[in-house]
Amino acid sequence: MANTNSIPMLWIDPVDKLNDQVRQAFIDKGFDLRIGDSLDIEDDAFTSAEIVVVRLSKCATALKELQMKLVSLGSPAQVITRVARDLFELGIEAVRQGALTAVPSEQLAPAEWRHIVDTNVSEPKTDTSAFVFADPVSRNLLALAERVARVDVTVLLTGPTGAGKEVLSRILHDASPRFDRPFVAFNCAAMPENLIEDMLFGHEKGSFTGANKIQQGLFEQAQGGTIFLDEIGEMSYSMQAKLLRILQERCVVRLGGQKSIELDIRIIAATNRNLKQAIAEHRFREDLYFRLSAFKLSLPPLSERPLDILPLAEQFVSQQNLTGHPIVISPAAQHRLVSYPWPGNVRELQNVIVRAMVLSNQRSIELEHLLFDDLHINDEFAEPSSDFVPRSDRSRNWTQGSPNHGVSRSKVPNVEQDRITSAIGGANKGSNVRSVLDHAVQQSERQAISEALQSSRSRDEAAEKLGISPRTLRHKLQKLREQGITVTRAYAR
Repeated sequence: MANTNSIPMLWIDPVDKLNDQVRQAFIDKGFDLRIGDSLDIEDDAFTSAEIVVVRLSKCATALKELQMKLVSLGSPAQVITRVARDLFELGIEAVRQGALTAVPSEQLAPAEWRHIVDTNVSEPKTDTSAFVFADPVSRNLLALAERVARVDVTVLLTGPTGAGKEVLSRILHDASPRFDRPFVAFNCAAMPENLIEDMLFGHEKGSFTGANKIQQGLFEQAQGGTIFLDEIGEMSYSMQAKLLRILQERCVVRLGGQKSIELDIRIIAATNRNLKQAIAEHRFREDLYFRLSAFKLSLPPLSERPLDILPLAEQFVSQQNLTGHPIVISPAAQHRLVSYPWPGNVRELQNVIVRAMVLSNQRSIELEHLLFDDLHINDEFAEPSSDFVPRSDRSRNWTQGSPNHGVSRSKVPNVEQDRITSAIGGANKGSNVRSVLDHAVQQSERQAISEALQSSRSRDEAAEKLGISPRTLRHKLQKLREQGITVTRAYAR
Protein backbone atom coordinates (compact mmCIF):
# COMPACT_ATOMS: atom_id res chain seq x y z
CA MET A 1 0.00 0.00 0.00
CA ALA A 2 1.38 3.41 -0.98
CA ASN A 3 2.38 5.88 1.66
CA THR A 4 -0.13 8.73 2.03
CA ASN A 5 2.85 11.12 2.16
CA SER A 6 4.49 9.59 -0.91
CA ILE A 7 6.48 11.68 -3.39
CA PRO A 8 4.94 11.91 -6.89
CA MET A 9 7.66 10.84 -9.34
CA LEU A 10 7.49 10.45 -13.13
CA TRP A 11 10.00 7.89 -14.47
CA ILE A 12 10.82 8.22 -18.20
CA ASP A 13 12.99 5.55 -19.78
CA PRO A 14 12.87 4.82 -23.53
CA VAL A 15 15.23 1.84 -23.16
CA ASP A 16 14.14 -0.35 -20.25
CA LYS A 17 10.85 -0.65 -18.41
CA LEU A 18 10.70 -1.18 -14.65
CA ASN A 19 9.25 -4.55 -13.77
CA ASP A 20 6.40 -4.91 -11.29
CA GLN A 21 8.71 -6.03 -8.47
CA VAL A 22 10.97 -2.98 -8.71
CA ARG A 23 8.00 -0.69 -9.13
CA GLN A 24 6.43 -2.05 -5.94
CA ALA A 25 9.73 -1.57 -4.12
CA PHE A 26 9.68 2.12 -5.14
CA ILE A 27 6.13 2.43 -3.82
CA ASP A 28 7.19 0.81 -0.54
CA LYS A 29 9.96 3.43 -0.24
CA GLY A 30 7.47 6.28 -0.44
CA PHE A 31 7.22 7.06 -4.16
CA ASP A 32 3.99 7.53 -6.08
CA LEU A 33 5.48 6.29 -9.35
CA ARG A 34 4.23 6.91 -12.88
CA ILE A 35 6.13 5.41 -15.81
CA GLY A 36 6.53 6.50 -19.42
CA ASP A 37 8.82 5.61 -22.32
CA SER A 38 8.86 9.12 -23.87
CA LEU A 39 7.72 12.71 -23.34
CA ASP A 40 4.59 11.97 -25.37
CA ILE A 41 2.34 11.21 -22.41
CA GLU A 42 -0.52 13.01 -20.66
CA ASP A 43 0.20 16.55 -19.46
CA ASP A 44 -1.07 15.78 -15.96
CA ALA A 45 1.78 13.29 -15.53
CA PHE A 46 4.16 16.25 -15.65
CA THR A 47 2.07 18.76 -13.70
CA SER A 48 1.37 16.35 -10.83
CA ALA A 49 4.99 15.21 -10.44
CA GLU A 50 7.43 16.68 -7.94
CA ILE A 51 10.34 14.83 -9.56
CA VAL A 52 10.84 13.76 -13.16
CA VAL A 53 13.52 11.13 -13.77
CA VAL A 54 14.68 10.92 -17.40
CA ARG A 55 17.23 8.59 -18.96
CA LEU A 56 19.81 10.12 -21.33
CA SER A 57 21.55 7.95 -23.89
CA LYS A 58 23.92 9.89 -26.13
CA CYS A 59 23.20 13.59 -25.60
CA ALA A 60 21.22 16.02 -23.45
CA THR A 61 18.52 16.69 -26.07
CA ALA A 62 15.87 14.79 -24.10
CA LEU A 63 16.67 16.92 -21.04
CA LYS A 64 16.24 20.17 -23.00
CA GLU A 65 12.92 18.97 -24.44
CA LEU A 66 11.73 17.92 -20.99
CA GLN A 67 12.69 21.28 -19.46
CA MET A 68 10.84 23.15 -22.21
CA LYS A 69 7.75 21.00 -21.65
CA LEU A 70 7.80 21.56 -17.89
CA VAL A 71 8.08 25.32 -18.40
CA SER A 72 5.27 25.37 -20.98
CA LEU A 73 3.00 23.45 -18.59
CA GLY A 74 3.98 25.59 -15.61
CA SER A 75 5.16 22.50 -13.76
CA PRO A 76 7.48 23.05 -10.76
CA ALA A 77 8.85 19.50 -11.02
CA GLN A 78 12.59 19.07 -10.61
CA VAL A 79 14.63 16.85 -12.92
CA ILE A 80 17.05 14.03 -12.12
CA THR A 81 18.88 12.41 -15.03
CA ARG A 82 20.03 8.80 -15.42
CA VAL A 83 23.24 8.30 -17.40
CA ALA A 84 25.37 5.21 -18.03
CA ARG A 85 28.49 5.01 -15.85
CA ASP A 86 30.83 5.21 -18.85
CA LEU A 87 29.19 8.47 -20.01
CA PHE A 88 29.92 10.60 -16.96
CA GLU A 89 30.71 13.65 -19.14
CA LEU A 90 27.07 13.52 -20.27
CA GLY A 91 26.06 13.54 -16.62
CA ILE A 92 28.20 16.63 -16.06
CA GLU A 93 26.54 18.32 -19.03
CA ALA A 94 23.10 17.45 -17.64
CA VAL A 95 23.91 19.03 -14.26
CA ARG A 96 25.33 22.07 -16.08
CA GLN A 97 22.03 22.42 -17.97
CA GLY A 98 19.91 22.41 -14.84
CA ALA A 99 19.38 18.83 -13.70
CA LEU A 100 19.55 18.38 -9.92
CA THR A 101 22.00 15.52 -10.28
CA ALA A 102 23.01 12.66 -12.58
CA VAL A 103 22.60 9.08 -11.35
CA PRO A 104 24.07 5.95 -13.00
CA SER A 105 21.35 4.34 -15.11
CA GLU A 106 22.39 0.96 -13.71
CA GLN A 107 21.39 2.12 -10.23
CA LEU A 108 17.84 0.94 -9.54
CA ALA A 109 17.79 0.17 -5.81
CA PRO A 110 14.77 2.09 -4.40
CA ALA A 111 16.53 2.62 -1.04
CA GLU A 112 19.39 4.41 -2.84
CA TRP A 113 16.89 6.48 -4.80
CA ARG A 114 15.20 7.51 -1.58
CA HIS A 115 18.57 8.79 -0.32
CA ILE A 116 19.17 10.63 -3.62
CA VAL A 117 15.80 12.35 -3.46
CA ASP A 118 16.11 13.22 0.24
CA THR A 119 19.55 14.71 -0.41
CA ASN A 120 18.74 16.69 -3.55
CA VAL A 121 15.05 17.53 -3.32
CA SER A 122 13.73 17.41 0.22
CA GLU A 123 16.04 20.14 1.50
CA PRO A 124 15.04 23.64 0.31
CA LYS A 125 17.33 24.81 -2.49
CA THR A 126 16.80 28.51 -2.01
CA ASP A 127 17.97 28.87 1.58
CA THR A 128 21.10 31.01 1.66
CA SER A 129 22.65 28.49 4.06
CA ALA A 130 23.06 26.26 0.98
CA PHE A 131 25.39 28.80 -0.63
CA VAL A 132 29.00 29.61 0.16
CA PHE A 133 30.15 33.05 1.28
CA ALA A 134 33.50 32.42 2.91
CA ASP A 135 35.66 34.99 1.14
CA PRO A 136 35.40 38.63 2.34
CA VAL A 137 34.55 39.66 -1.24
CA SER A 138 31.61 37.24 -1.28
CA ARG A 139 30.42 38.29 2.17
CA ASN A 140 30.37 41.94 1.18
CA LEU A 141 28.43 41.04 -1.97
CA LEU A 142 25.93 39.04 0.10
CA ALA A 143 25.44 41.94 2.51
CA LEU A 144 24.78 44.31 -0.40
CA ALA A 145 22.42 41.83 -2.10
CA GLU A 146 20.36 41.44 1.08
CA ARG A 147 19.96 45.23 1.30
CA VAL A 148 18.95 45.49 -2.37
CA ALA A 149 16.51 42.59 -1.97
CA ARG A 150 14.38 44.55 0.49
CA VAL A 151 13.80 47.32 -2.08
CA ASP A 152 11.50 46.46 -4.99
CA VAL A 153 13.88 47.58 -7.71
CA THR A 154 14.95 45.99 -11.01
CA VAL A 155 18.45 44.50 -10.73
CA LEU A 156 21.08 43.77 -13.38
CA LEU A 157 23.65 41.09 -12.49
CA THR A 158 26.92 41.09 -14.40
CA GLY A 159 29.84 38.70 -14.24
CA PRO A 160 31.65 35.95 -16.15
CA THR A 161 29.99 32.72 -17.21
CA GLY A 162 29.62 30.24 -14.37
CA ALA A 163 30.24 32.77 -11.58
CA GLY A 164 26.87 32.14 -9.92
CA LYS A 165 24.51 34.83 -11.23
CA GLU A 166 21.43 32.61 -10.89
CA VAL A 167 22.44 31.74 -7.33
CA LEU A 168 22.55 35.44 -6.49
CA SER A 169 19.19 36.00 -8.19
CA ARG A 170 17.64 33.34 -5.94
CA ILE A 171 19.10 35.08 -2.89
CA LEU A 172 17.63 38.39 -4.04
CA HIS A 173 14.24 36.69 -4.31
CA ASP A 174 14.45 34.78 -1.03
CA ALA A 175 15.56 37.83 0.95
CA SER A 176 12.77 40.00 -0.50
CA PRO A 177 9.16 40.45 0.63
CA ARG A 178 8.25 38.29 -2.40
CA PHE A 179 10.01 35.22 -0.96
CA ASP A 180 6.81 33.14 -0.69
CA ARG A 181 5.71 33.83 -4.27
CA PRO A 182 6.95 32.27 -7.54
CA PHE A 183 10.53 32.49 -8.78
CA VAL A 184 10.66 31.90 -12.55
CA ALA A 185 13.98 31.61 -14.40
CA PHE A 186 14.34 31.91 -18.17
CA ASN A 187 17.41 31.71 -20.42
CA CYS A 188 17.05 34.29 -23.20
CA ALA A 189 19.58 32.47 -25.42
CA ALA A 190 18.11 29.00 -25.17
CA MET A 191 15.56 29.00 -28.01
CA PRO A 192 14.33 30.77 -31.19
CA GLU A 193 12.81 34.26 -30.98
CA ASN A 194 9.24 33.21 -31.87
CA LEU A 195 9.29 30.58 -29.15
CA ILE A 196 10.78 33.06 -26.64
CA GLU A 197 7.88 35.43 -27.30
CA ASP A 198 5.34 32.66 -26.74
CA MET A 199 7.10 31.47 -23.58
CA LEU A 200 7.30 34.95 -22.05
CA PHE A 201 3.94 36.40 -23.08
CA GLY A 202 1.76 33.29 -23.42
CA HIS A 203 -1.01 32.89 -26.00
CA GLU A 204 -4.77 32.74 -26.39
CA LYS A 205 -6.62 29.70 -27.67
CA GLY A 206 -6.63 29.66 -31.47
CA SER A 207 -3.94 32.32 -31.82
CA PHE A 208 -1.93 29.98 -34.08
CA THR A 209 -2.06 26.42 -35.38
CA GLY A 210 -1.82 24.04 -32.46
CA ALA A 211 -2.85 26.62 -29.84
CA ASN A 212 -5.79 24.58 -28.54
CA LYS A 213 -5.90 26.17 -25.10
CA ILE A 214 -4.98 29.34 -23.24
CA GLN A 215 -1.37 29.33 -22.09
CA GLN A 216 -0.02 31.73 -19.48
CA GLY A 217 3.40 33.17 -20.24
CA LEU A 218 6.26 33.25 -17.77
CA PHE A 219 5.54 36.87 -16.84
CA GLU A 220 2.07 35.82 -15.69
CA GLN A 221 3.42 32.71 -13.96
CA ALA A 222 5.76 34.95 -11.95
CA GLN A 223 2.83 37.12 -10.77
CA GLY A 224 3.55 38.46 -7.29
CA GLY A 225 7.08 37.05 -7.39
CA THR A 226 10.29 37.35 -9.40
CA ILE A 227 11.27 36.59 -12.99
CA PHE A 228 14.96 36.03 -13.73
CA LEU A 229 16.04 36.70 -17.32
CA ASP A 230 19.44 35.10 -17.82
CA GLU A 231 21.75 36.00 -20.72
CA ILE A 232 19.73 39.13 -21.46
CA GLY A 233 22.54 40.31 -23.75
CA GLU A 234 21.65 37.51 -26.21
CA MET A 235 18.07 38.74 -26.70
CA SER A 236 17.28 39.98 -30.21
CA TYR A 237 16.85 43.70 -30.81
CA SER A 238 13.14 43.33 -31.65
CA MET A 239 12.48 41.33 -28.48
CA GLN A 240 14.32 43.99 -26.47
CA ALA A 241 11.71 46.54 -27.61
CA LYS A 242 8.88 44.29 -26.40
CA LEU A 243 10.62 43.71 -23.07
CA LEU A 244 11.11 47.47 -22.67
CA ARG A 245 7.35 47.93 -23.01
CA ILE A 246 6.75 45.37 -20.27
CA LEU A 247 9.14 47.25 -17.99
CA GLN A 248 7.54 50.61 -18.74
CA GLU A 249 3.87 49.64 -18.54
CA ARG A 250 4.06 46.67 -16.15
CA CYS A 251 1.48 44.77 -18.17
CA VAL A 252 1.48 42.04 -20.80
CA VAL A 253 -0.79 41.03 -23.69
CA ARG A 254 -0.86 37.36 -24.68
CA LEU A 255 -0.19 36.45 -28.31
CA GLY A 256 -3.48 36.63 -30.18
CA GLY A 257 -5.15 38.47 -27.33
CA GLN A 258 -6.49 41.97 -26.74
CA LYS A 259 -6.70 42.15 -22.95
CA SER A 260 -3.88 43.85 -21.08
CA ILE A 261 -2.89 41.90 -17.98
CA GLU A 262 -1.35 43.95 -15.18
CA LEU A 263 1.83 42.55 -13.67
CA ASP A 264 3.12 42.71 -10.12
CA ILE A 265 6.57 41.23 -10.57
CA ARG A 266 10.21 41.96 -9.89
CA ILE A 267 12.61 41.61 -12.81
CA ILE A 268 16.20 40.48 -12.37
CA ALA A 269 18.37 40.26 -15.49
CA ALA A 270 21.86 38.84 -15.92
CA THR A 271 24.56 38.92 -18.56
CA ASN A 272 28.20 38.01 -19.06
CA ARG A 273 28.54 40.54 -21.88
CA ASN A 274 29.68 44.17 -21.81
CA LEU A 275 26.31 45.81 -22.48
CA LYS A 276 27.81 49.29 -22.85
CA GLN A 277 29.95 48.00 -25.69
CA ALA A 278 26.89 46.25 -27.16
CA ILE A 279 25.04 49.59 -27.01
CA ALA A 280 27.88 51.30 -28.89
CA GLU A 281 27.69 48.55 -31.52
CA HIS A 282 23.88 48.94 -31.76
CA ARG A 283 23.25 45.41 -30.51
CA PHE A 284 21.55 46.43 -27.27
CA ARG A 285 19.05 49.18 -26.58
CA GLU A 286 20.34 51.98 -24.39
CA ASP A 287 16.87 52.71 -22.98
CA LEU A 288 16.45 49.05 -21.98
CA TYR A 289 19.87 49.06 -20.32
CA PHE A 290 18.94 51.99 -18.07
CA ARG A 291 15.59 50.33 -17.23
CA LEU A 292 17.30 47.08 -16.24
CA SER A 293 20.20 48.58 -14.32
CA ALA A 294 18.26 50.49 -11.68
CA PHE A 295 20.67 48.65 -9.39
CA LYS A 296 23.69 46.79 -10.72
CA LEU A 297 25.55 44.00 -8.93
CA SER A 298 28.81 42.59 -10.30
CA LEU A 299 29.95 39.06 -9.45
CA PRO A 300 33.73 38.63 -9.42
CA PRO A 301 35.29 35.51 -10.97
CA LEU A 302 36.12 32.63 -8.64
CA SER A 303 39.84 33.40 -8.90
CA GLU A 304 39.19 36.72 -7.12
CA ARG A 305 37.48 35.04 -4.14
CA PRO A 306 39.82 32.11 -3.39
CA LEU A 307 38.47 31.44 0.12
CA ASP A 308 35.25 30.23 -1.54
CA ILE A 309 36.98 27.47 -3.52
CA LEU A 310 37.37 24.73 -0.91
CA PRO A 311 33.99 25.27 0.77
CA LEU A 312 32.33 25.12 -2.66
CA ALA A 313 34.26 21.96 -3.50
CA GLU A 314 33.13 20.31 -0.28
CA GLN A 315 29.55 21.36 -0.94
CA PHE A 316 29.67 19.72 -4.38
CA VAL A 317 31.22 16.59 -2.86
CA SER A 318 28.38 16.44 -0.35
CA GLN A 319 25.78 16.81 -3.10
CA GLN A 320 27.29 13.97 -5.13
CA ASN A 321 28.02 11.70 -2.16
CA LEU A 322 25.75 8.64 -2.38
CA THR A 323 27.70 6.49 0.08
CA GLY A 324 26.38 7.80 3.39
CA HIS A 325 29.91 8.21 4.80
CA PRO A 326 32.15 11.32 4.65
CA ILE A 327 34.37 11.83 1.60
CA VAL A 328 37.40 14.04 2.14
CA ILE A 329 39.61 15.99 -0.26
CA SER A 330 43.28 15.27 0.36
CA PRO A 331 45.64 18.17 1.24
CA ALA A 332 47.47 17.81 -2.08
CA ALA A 333 44.16 17.96 -3.99
CA GLN A 334 43.13 20.99 -1.92
CA HIS A 335 46.37 22.72 -2.87
CA ARG A 336 45.77 22.11 -6.56
CA LEU A 337 42.17 23.32 -6.37
CA VAL A 338 43.25 26.59 -4.77
CA SER A 339 46.19 27.00 -7.19
CA TYR A 340 44.12 26.57 -10.35
CA PRO A 341 42.91 29.84 -11.99
CA TRP A 342 39.35 28.57 -12.73
CA PRO A 343 38.62 30.18 -16.12
CA GLY A 344 35.22 28.44 -16.02
CA ASN A 345 34.49 29.71 -12.49
CA VAL A 346 32.11 27.86 -10.16
CA ARG A 347 30.64 25.78 -12.97
CA GLU A 348 34.07 24.44 -13.89
CA LEU A 349 34.78 23.67 -10.23
CA GLN A 350 31.57 21.67 -10.06
CA ASN A 351 32.56 19.75 -13.22
CA VAL A 352 35.98 18.92 -11.75
CA ILE A 353 34.44 17.65 -8.52
CA VAL A 354 31.87 15.51 -10.35
CA ARG A 355 34.67 13.94 -12.40
CA ALA A 356 36.75 13.39 -9.27
CA MET A 357 33.85 11.64 -7.53
CA VAL A 358 33.51 9.30 -10.49
CA LEU A 359 37.24 8.59 -10.76
CA SER A 360 37.64 8.08 -7.01
CA ASN A 361 34.70 5.66 -6.99
CA GLN A 362 33.01 7.67 -4.22
CA ARG A 363 36.12 7.51 -2.01
CA SER A 364 38.53 10.19 -0.82
CA ILE A 365 39.55 12.58 -3.60
CA GLU A 366 43.27 12.52 -4.34
CA LEU A 367 45.42 14.64 -6.64
CA GLU A 368 45.24 12.13 -9.50
CA HIS A 369 41.43 12.34 -9.53
CA LEU A 370 41.38 16.01 -10.57
CA LEU A 371 40.82 16.49 -14.31
CA PHE A 372 40.42 20.10 -15.40
CA ASP A 373 38.51 21.51 -18.37
CA ASP A 374 40.59 22.22 -21.46
CA LEU A 375 40.03 25.99 -21.35
CA HIS A 376 43.33 26.25 -19.51
CA ILE A 377 45.88 23.79 -20.91
CA ASN A 378 49.01 25.43 -19.51
CA ASP A 379 50.62 22.91 -17.18
CA GLU A 380 52.02 25.63 -14.91
CA PHE A 381 49.33 26.94 -12.59
CA ALA A 382 49.52 30.19 -10.68
CA GLU A 383 50.94 30.30 -7.19
CA PRO A 384 48.37 29.26 -4.57
CA SER A 385 46.44 32.06 -2.93
CA SER A 386 47.95 33.44 0.22
CA ASP A 387 44.54 32.80 1.79
CA PHE A 388 44.80 29.03 1.33
CA VAL A 389 43.97 27.02 4.42
CA PRO A 390 43.71 23.20 4.31
CA ARG A 391 40.28 21.93 5.28
CA SER A 392 41.55 19.98 8.27
CA ASP A 393 39.88 22.28 10.79
CA ARG A 394 36.21 21.30 10.54
CA SER A 395 35.10 23.61 13.34
CA ARG A 396 35.03 26.68 11.10
CA ASN A 397 31.67 27.60 9.55
CA TRP A 398 32.27 28.51 5.91
CA THR A 399 28.70 28.96 4.76
CA GLN A 400 27.28 31.39 7.28
CA GLY A 401 28.33 34.31 9.41
CA SER A 402 27.85 38.03 9.45
CA PRO A 403 29.24 39.72 6.35
CA ASN A 404 32.56 41.42 6.99
CA HIS A 405 32.00 44.94 5.72
CA GLY A 406 35.07 46.50 4.18
CA VAL A 407 37.38 43.55 4.91
CA SER A 408 40.26 43.45 2.46
CA ARG A 409 42.32 40.37 1.74
CA SER A 410 45.43 42.04 3.11
CA LYS A 411 43.77 42.29 6.52
CA VAL A 412 43.01 38.61 7.02
CA PRO A 413 43.75 37.87 10.68
CA ASN A 414 47.20 36.58 11.59
CA VAL A 415 45.74 33.32 12.82
CA GLU A 416 44.82 32.60 9.18
CA GLN A 417 48.40 33.23 8.13
CA ASP A 418 49.56 30.83 10.88
CA ARG A 419 47.33 28.14 9.44
CA ILE A 420 48.61 28.86 5.95
CA THR A 421 52.21 28.22 7.01
CA SER A 422 51.32 24.71 8.15
CA ALA A 423 49.35 23.84 5.01
CA ILE A 424 49.98 20.46 3.44
CA GLY A 425 52.46 19.03 5.88
CA GLY A 426 54.70 22.00 6.46
CA ALA A 427 54.10 24.36 3.60
CA ASN A 428 56.36 26.95 5.22
CA LYS A 429 58.92 25.54 2.79
CA GLY A 430 56.70 26.84 0.03
CA SER A 431 58.91 26.42 -3.03
CA ASN A 432 60.00 22.89 -2.05
CA VAL A 433 56.42 21.82 -1.40
CA ARG A 434 55.26 23.20 -4.68
CA SER A 435 58.09 21.45 -6.51
CA VAL A 436 57.18 18.12 -4.90
CA LEU A 437 53.50 18.62 -5.65
CA ASP A 438 54.11 19.62 -9.25
CA HIS A 439 56.24 16.51 -9.74
CA ALA A 440 53.50 14.37 -8.19
CA VAL A 441 50.89 15.96 -10.45
CA GLN A 442 53.01 15.31 -13.55
CA GLN A 443 53.59 11.70 -12.53
CA SER A 444 49.87 11.17 -11.88
CA GLU A 445 48.96 12.74 -15.19
CA ARG A 446 51.44 10.58 -17.11
CA GLN A 447 50.10 7.46 -15.41
CA ALA A 448 46.48 8.39 -16.14
CA ILE A 449 47.27 9.12 -19.81
CA SER A 450 49.22 5.88 -20.18
CA GLU A 451 46.45 3.78 -18.67
CA ALA A 452 43.81 5.48 -20.82
CA LEU A 453 45.83 4.88 -24.02
CA GLN A 454 46.49 1.24 -23.20
CA SER A 455 42.82 0.53 -22.57
CA SER A 456 41.48 2.47 -25.59
CA ARG A 457 41.24 1.76 -29.28
CA SER A 458 41.83 5.36 -30.34
CA ARG A 459 43.05 8.69 -29.06
CA ASP A 460 39.50 10.05 -29.11
CA GLU A 461 38.34 7.22 -26.88
CA ALA A 462 41.28 7.80 -24.52
CA ALA A 463 40.47 11.51 -24.35
CA GLU A 464 36.85 10.69 -23.52
CA LYS A 465 37.96 8.44 -20.65
CA LEU A 466 40.22 11.18 -19.32
CA GLY A 467 37.45 13.78 -19.53
CA ILE A 468 39.42 16.08 -21.84
CA SER A 469 39.20 16.97 -25.53
CA PRO A 470 41.27 15.12 -28.18
CA ARG A 471 43.05 18.42 -28.89
CA THR A 472 44.14 18.73 -25.27
CA LEU A 473 45.30 15.10 -25.20
CA ARG A 474 47.31 15.65 -28.38
CA HIS A 475 48.93 18.71 -26.75
CA LYS A 476 49.84 16.72 -23.63
CA LEU A 477 51.23 13.79 -25.64
CA GLN A 478 53.42 16.13 -27.65
CA LYS A 479 54.81 17.65 -24.43
CA LEU A 480 55.59 14.17 -23.12
CA ARG A 481 57.54 13.36 -26.29
CA GLU A 482 59.44 16.65 -26.00
CA GLN A 483 60.44 15.60 -22.47
CA GLY A 484 61.90 12.36 -23.88
CA ILE A 485 59.06 10.13 -22.66
CA THR A 486 58.16 7.34 -25.09
CA VAL A 487 54.64 7.63 -26.47
CA THR A 488 53.05 5.24 -28.94
CA ARG A 489 53.49 6.99 -32.28
CA ALA A 490 49.96 6.21 -33.45
CA TYR A 491 48.56 8.11 -30.49
CA ALA A 492 51.04 10.99 -30.62
CA ARG A 493 49.99 12.25 -34.04
